[in-house]
Amino acid sequence: MTEGLLHWQLRTRALPLDGPHIMGIVNLTEDSFSGDGVGRDVTGALRRAASLREAGAAIIDLGAETARADRPVIDAEAEARLVAPVVAALANEGHVVSIDTYKPLVARAALDSGAEIVNDISGLTLGTAAAEEAAKAGAGYVLNYSYSMPKRRPESPPVYTDVVTETLAWMFDRVTELRAVGMTDEHIAIDPGIAFGKSHDEDLQVLRRLGEFRALGLPLLLAHSRKNFIGSVDGQPPADRDLETHVVTAFAYGQGARIFRVHDAAGARRALAMAAALTTAAPGAFAPDATSWPWRAGASAPHMTRESPDKAAPPGQRW
Repeated sequence: MTEGLLHWQLRTRALPLDGPHIMGIVNLTEDSFSGDGVGRDVTGALRRAASLREAGAAIIDLGAETARADRPVIDAEAEARLVAPVVAALANEGHVVSIDTYKPLVARAALDSGAEIVNDISGLTLGTAAAEEAAKAGAGYVLNYSYSMPKRRPESPPVYTDVVTETLAWMFDRVTELRAVGMTDEHIAIDPGIAFGKSHDEDLQVLRRLGEFRALGLPLLLAHSRKNFIGSVDGQPPADRDLETHVVTAFAYGQGARIFRVHDAAGARRALAMAAALTTAAPGAFAPDATSWPWRAGASAPHMTRESPDKAAPPGQRW
């Protein structure tokens, strides 16, 4: 369990942190790095969100601008006009909506339309205006580690003495800034920023030591799905990285991450069910009960001479 807080407070509800939550990705783009964007097709976005929820996603993270530095920045007013009706439609269908934006105008339009969370990749490098919109609305806010401004690669690669301790120090400073604009800790989740200002090796170092981020006492969100550090490990293209994504998801759950931003919600749900059984399930949670033991009591090899069993195993057998 995340130490300190028991819930992540969103705009109209609290998200318990005693188990995992899947954040499914819906991109209103045609230039997503993994090729899964629905473009400007609102109906396609609603279908995608419904599919993600059916597969196990508790949150829908909606974005209209790719984080790729090689793609253009979208005008904030145009982006707000695009996302507002989609957010409203998703909220009307009962989805918990996160708006993936660093622009205060877009954040405000989405929150006014029913969004519960502002997922801000800027790491406050552009100031606190988007965070202030979240604070005014009482929404959840994701603080994402970012070495540089969105959509801009540094001229030279970042140099870290210890990437984890330096990222943690950065996080503590930014949380202080968030408090200064009126945001309370219960509304803040932290994202260590996989693929933001780090080499692939440094991404792996952060993941290996993810448990250290629990020192902040805040919900830990991981946005790692299909990212390029996976390609460095096994050479697979983005669309073929779901298996590796689920391995990381399970590993991260054991270290305290509780919210997982992924493309493949169904696979994440299965990986997290196993991870939770291994790491946080109470002793006896999968113990046999009165119906599971007797179903094969007295069975022996001579008895099992039929081509098919004389009785079927009960659902969820425990032996």
